[in-house]
Amino acid sequence: MMMKVYVFGNQDEEKDGVAVRAARRLEDVEVVLVKSNEDVPFVGEELVVIMDAVEGIDKVTVFDEGDLEKLVLPPRTSAHDYDLGFQLRYLKKIGKLKRVRIVGLSMSGEVKIKELAAVLASLGKEAVS
Repeated sequence: MMMKVYVFGNQDEEKDGVAVRAARRLEDVEVVLVKSNEDVPFVGEELVVIMDAVEGIDKVTVFDEGDLEKLVLPPRTSAHDYDLGFQLRYLKKIGKLKRVRIVGLSMSGEVKIKELAAVLASLGKEAVS
């Protein structure tokens, strides 16, 4: 079974579109592009893997449900930033979000696809365990 990765970002903005551009280069994963202000399509899934641009990191970084409260909303680069953080916290609070992994990609610099693929492969193993 192919792992599903929910990708957020505005492809029209250089920094915010990094996850969308990286997703196009991935193989062996099912990519679901989530549009700004769209309700999240993964309510009730056992493990949700999200990929998005994150300011302040310099390499592929995985965040989990324990990090949701640490999400800093302002400054925002697109409308989805507020909605995603809010929706994730809300879904977790009402028990509709079990396990989540946010694969953060640096907003500055080139994404190393091999590194990203390795991170996603390890999350794929977590999903089946």
